This record gives sequence, structure tokens and C-alpha cells, in this order.
Amino acid sequence: MSDDPSVLKTEAGEASIDDAAAPASLEEQLAAANARADENYGKFLLAVADFDNYKKRMQRDIDSMVATRRRMLLERLLPVLDNLQRALESNASGDNLRGGLEQTLRGFEAVMTNEGVKPIEVRGEPFDPRVAEAVGTLPSDGVAEDIVVEVAQKGYMLGDELLRPAKVIVAKHPAE
Repeated sequence: MSDDPSVLKTEAGEASIDDAAAPASLEEQLAAANARADENYGKFLLAVADFDNYKKRMQRDIDSMVATRRRMLLERLLPVLDNLQRALESNASGDNLRGGLEQTLRGFEAVMTNEGVKPIEVRGEPFDPRVAEAVGTLPSDGVAEDIVVEVAQKGYMLGDELLRPAKVIVAKHPAE
């Protein structure tokens, strides 16, 4: 004999399963599975919406930071612009004008340095295509081949990243 209350004895003494404890019919199982699937789909839709909102919020935050940083940079460049305008409007000549322009250039270079921009020093160094672009060659017997002999345009690094390659002229031995 079983102690399980769901097993009842019939009049004939046979064991039968109580209808209340019987496994659900296939229709009931399908309905329960559909309900769970609908619940999970609803959770999925909420997660997708939350993630979409997160992406939008992050993009707004990034855009705001970029705009703030841009504004700060431009505010630091305005005094340089003012000095250039004053230099052009002044009646200074020769040394006075040159001195004003040199001071303005130093101010501009200071802003660039504060932003992490460094000039690339390549003159007299072996040509490095990672930081320089050869725009010409110059026959030279007194300098080793592939040494930068002139800088046509300065190159700059922003931290460890190349901002602009230097444009250089490289020594080449004349063909014999």
C-alpha cells in the first residue's frame, strides 16, 4: 500500500490517481508554456527598450562632453586670435610687428602644448614613414642616405597618436 494521498483505492481495491494531482492536459501545459513565453517576451522587450535608452543617454553624454571640451579649447584660442587681429590693425613695423607675431605664436604653441600636441622632430633623423611623408629628395654626398635634410611642414603628435605627419625632404646619393 502506498502512503501517497493522491492514490485512492477504488471499490475493487485498485489504486488510481486522484484527478486533482494528475499531470495537466497537453492544452493546459501549452497554455502555461505560452504564458511563460509571453512573460519572457515582455521582459525581453523591456530589456531592449532599456538598452536603447542607455545608448541614447550615453550618446547625449558623449556629445555634451565633446561640446564642452570644444568650447574650452576655443575659449583658449580666442586670445591668440585677438593678438593676431591687434597685430594686423597696429601701425607697427619691422621689429615691433615681428615681436608681436612671435609672442602670438608662443601663445598658440602654449595652447597646443596644453592640449597634448607635440611637434615631431625629424630633421637629421633617419626617414620614418610612420611619422613623416617624403615630398622630395635632395642629392647629398655629405649626409647619409634616407636622412631627413629639410622639413617642408612640421608634423605633430597628439599624445602617442599621429595628428599630422611631417612633410620632409630626404637625402639621396646622386646616381653614378
